[in-house]
Amino acid sequence: MPQTDNTSFDTRSIKQRAQNKLGALPHGLVSVLAAISAFGAYTCMYAFRKAFAAGTYPGVEFMHVSYKAWLVIAQVLGYTLSKFYGIRFIAEVKALNRGKSILILIGISWLALLGFALVPAPYNIIFLFINGFPLGMIWGLVFGYLEGRKATEFMAAVLSISLIFASGFVKTAGRTLISNFGVNEYYMPFLTGALFAIPLIMFVVFLEIIPPPTEQDKLLRTERTPMNAAERRAFLLRFLPGIILTVTVYVMLTVIRDIRDNFEVEIWHGLGITSNSIYTNIDSVISIVVLAGISLLILVKNNLRAFGIIHIFIICGCLLAGISTLLFNAGTISPITWMTLAGLGLYAGYVPYNAIFFERMIASFNYKSNVGFVMYIADAIGYLGSVSVLLVKELGNPNVSWDTFFKDALLILAVTGGTAGTLSLIYFLQSARRSRTQNKPLNLSAV
Repeated sequence: MPQTDNTSFDTRSIKQRAQNKLGALPHGLVSVLAAISAFGAYTCMYAFRKAFAAGTYPGVEFMHVSYKAWLVIAQVLGYTLSKFYGIRFIAEVKALNRGKSILILIGISWLALLGFALVPAPYNIIFLFINGFPLGMIWGLVFGYLEGRKATEFMAAVLSISLIFASGFVKTAGRTLISNFGVNEYYMPFLTGALFAIPLIMFVVFLEIIPPPTEQDKLLRTERTPMNAAERRAFLLRFLPGIILTVTVYVMLTVIRDIRDNFEVEIWHGLGITSNSIYTNIDSVISIVVLAGISLLILVKNNLRAFGIIHIFIICGCLLAGISTLLFNAGTISPITWMTLAGLGLYAGYVPYNAIFFERMIASFNYKSNVGFVMYIADAIGYLGSVSVLLVKELGNPNVSWDTFFKDALLILAVTGGTAGTLSLIYFLQSARRSRTQNKPLNLSAV
């Protein structure tokens, strides 16, 4: 027992010395290192989550529903339940346990992919559920390293770009293993994860030695603290109308983004395009544009003004997705242009929620809490909506192609998402005005 205590002490001591050395570096350089580490860690996680989507599994059905649809439903269901569990887990997790939790959870998901490879279809569907549950908590753990800092916008933007880049990158890796190396579709997800295992460990170690937020960070962005049940309930009641409107937009974005993510291969095939590199090429362009747009918000020093701009960013994203779809339906633009613009609009709306929306919301209203709690509420409902739509589509309209379904969903997003986003903006601006009238402090500090 004494040996265990000494090892623990030595580990903490090494970590502390590494943090002290990094803390002596320029703040901007530390932010860049943290952003790259978070981006790398979450990109590696995607290899364990989305590699299976690179397969098409032709000719396999279960209960008259395509086998791949069952795989997606099983994983999303596990991911959804994880988000509900994460509402409490992420809100209460201590910084000391983040790195260990990330590696254990992803390790469980990797073992599930081995089970998926070894157990024959359709009995291996259950392993996608087991794979999805632990991965649902990774975002909150990784974002916990970044939140509550004056450079959170930049770091969170880089992290969130992994949501776009990693999806295409992992599919390209998976398709390459299948087409160039003859890897079986069922073993491909496990082997893709193996390619990213060592980089994952390295990036998590880098995150662990990033110095904690400074006193200046806490002053500018409000201190981030664990929240008990009473504090979580009070937070929801304080912002309930705005949270309902926000979640409405986020649910739609999550559902449609999940369709694109899981069935992108089928959508491109439906458009007559089968190139293995198309996923990385298109998603890289979208990643750069969205990253540039969100990163510029670090220049906006007033928290409430930045919060308003984020709303406009989301609203415009919803509209772009719908308008580009109308142009494609009219034959005005090509399939590649449409998928680029539609993806850009979709992620312009989706990424801010995962990066900076709740960060600036908490900072604007000077409310001691943490992003992970409210984000996991939105995520839990969003993925519940996603699995519900998948079930309705596959059980009610299985003959509708995924490219047609995707187009129709984008048109609905433009109307509903644009409207709810506008109402959310109005609510939060009025709430801020009431707070000033009642002499409740707003945090309008410079970033």
